[in-house]
Amino acid sequence: MTAAPVAPDGFELPVRVYIEDTDAGGIVFHAKYLHYMERARTEWVRSCGVGLRAGLAENISYVVQKMNIHYVAPARLDDQLLVTAEPTGYGRVWMAFRQRVVRASDRRLLCEADVRVACVALDTGRPRRLPDNMQALLTRRVSQPDTIQ
Repeated sequence: MTAAPVAPDGFELPVRVYIEDTDAGGIVFHAKYLHYMERARTEWVRSCGVGLRAGLAENISYVVQKMNIHYVAPARLDDQLLVTAEPTGYGRVWMAFRQRVVRASDRRLLCEADVRVACVALDTGRPRRLPDNMQALLTRRVSQPDTIQ
């Protein structure tokens, strides 16, 4: 059994597994982990004081561009989970996160992923520069930004 570390900034989103998250055997369906991770990234941004509605008003949206995911062990109906979101890098139009899903009771690692999120113009879907507030946030949280696009 692998005990998973907390994200360095300590951010964890608690999630409970409901029947709607599981297959007929009570095991979390693989795509539900993507939902949990999306919520954790959104809540991490919100916890840092960045309003997502303001971004929408400014024609800004964020889309997952790339994800590498590893399923380690199953989560089951009624499990309490903790989902982390740790920024690991950023460029002019993207940001990267390391995410983990662990069972709260024993800190067992269930799933982990590296996720790259692109900033796009909401109306066209074309890449656009990360807003200044997001760049400032990432500068404070990521030790060495990657300037490669």
